[in-house]
Amino acid sequence: MNYLPQEIIRRKRDGHPLGQEEIDFFVEGLTSGAISEGQIAAFAMAIYFQDLSREECVALTLAMRDSGDVMEWQNENFDGPVIDKHSTGGVGDLVSLVLGPLLAACGGYVPMISGRGLGHTGGTLDKLESIPGYHTTPENALFRETVRSTGVAIIGQTGLLAPADGRLYSIRDITATVESIGLITASILSKKLAAGLDALVMDVKVGNGAFMPSTEESRELARSIAEVASAAGTPTTALLTDMNQCLANSAGNAIEVREAIEFLTTSTRNDRLESVILALCSEVLQTSGLSNSEQEALTSLRRALDSGQAAERFARMVCALGGPGDLLERAAFHLPLGPVVLEARPDQGGTVTAIDTRELGLIVVRLGGGRTDPGQGIDHRVGLGQVASLGEEVGSERPLAVVHAASEEDAQRAAAEVCAAFTVGPGAPEAFPVIHQRVMAG
Repeated sequence: MNYLPQEIIRRKRDGHPLGQEEIDFFVEGLTSGAISEGQIAAFAMAIYFQDLSREECVALTLAMRDSGDVMEWQNENFDGPVIDKHSTGGVGDLVSLVLGPLLAACGGYVPMISGRGLGHTGGTLDKLESIPGYHTTPENALFRETVRSTGVAIIGQTGLLAPADGRLYSIRDITATVESIGLITASILSKKLAAGLDALVMDVKVGNGAFMPSTEESRELARSIAEVASAAGTPTTALLTDMNQCLANSAGNAIEVREAIEFLTTSTRNDRLESVILALCSEVLQTSGLSNSEQEALTSLRRALDSGQAAERFARMVCALGGPGDLLERAAFHLPLGPVVLEARPDQGGTVTAIDTRELGLIVVRLGGGRTDPGQGIDHRVGLGQVASLGEEVGSERPLAVVHAASEEDAQRAAAEVCAAFTVGPGAPEAFPVIHQRVMAG
């Protein structure tokens, strides 16, 4: 059936539900260019104000997924399920670097399509590109072979995956329509489901460093993603995890890869980071059928970590995608940090009672470790190390963080900004659970 784009926009504007055929028609026009940018903007704004029903969101997700390549893995005859996770992004969120190899070591196959940093949040691709030679956009054949041979490949989105979403998102970004639960859900899932997943776990951040401004909105997004993905045929659960402080001990690119390698190869692990990784892995192991219970999942995960199997998968993935074969043994050589190192110390000692986590992410951006323009290059060497946690005692013996910068001027400015982002004093901070809530479809 032939529709008029303006009539579809009008119907949505006036609060009428759109049918599958109408949504398919509009997405086809998005992909082909038949729908104008003005019409895309009007469509997005109509959805922003009228929202999408669950049925409409499923239809939009699947239409955008099918606008490009959808990966099929049946012919690979894998002996395990194809699984993945997605995060709304945070500060010091290096989870994917550990989670992918860890799931592979537990019998899963993880074709992880990741993104770059957005705003104050770091991007997995930016972290991986600090590894010399690592190909984040390999040919499809190499991507498939890496998943087949190592169980995991973390790469970037190509223009062939969900191209309709790419066009829609670029318009949303400049028309104040990004903050729509329905559009965010369809955008995330159209790309994730194009990877041909059997199961997915979603990590939705909560707190002052989160993408969503309130706990309730984070919960709503988690529920939307779990329900839409499950209705689209990919069983999905979501965890609300805390982002009121830096998740890892570090924030940056090369420095986070270093911490991920340390996590995989030693027993030195940030407790909060470990809790989030194990919880997310446990969820998707159970959802996919690789484990029958939480206890069974945790036993498998501990075995994969402690035996070095997860570290081995990471090393093999890096090597298969062009990185150095001795990265685990010579991480400091391959992942140099900024030449100027400066401790950020508080004016007086005390307990960390609050942290402006979003500001910590922006400090890394201003150091050159993130982008203020989409086409901008970044300095993988810069960042923050030894970042203090809530409730930790800081002072002359313990800095708030250690700045790694490209210049003395940058280091001095960043150290002052770090001090301003922390509240230090007597008393105890507000207690935040690491895992706020588990969200399921239905």
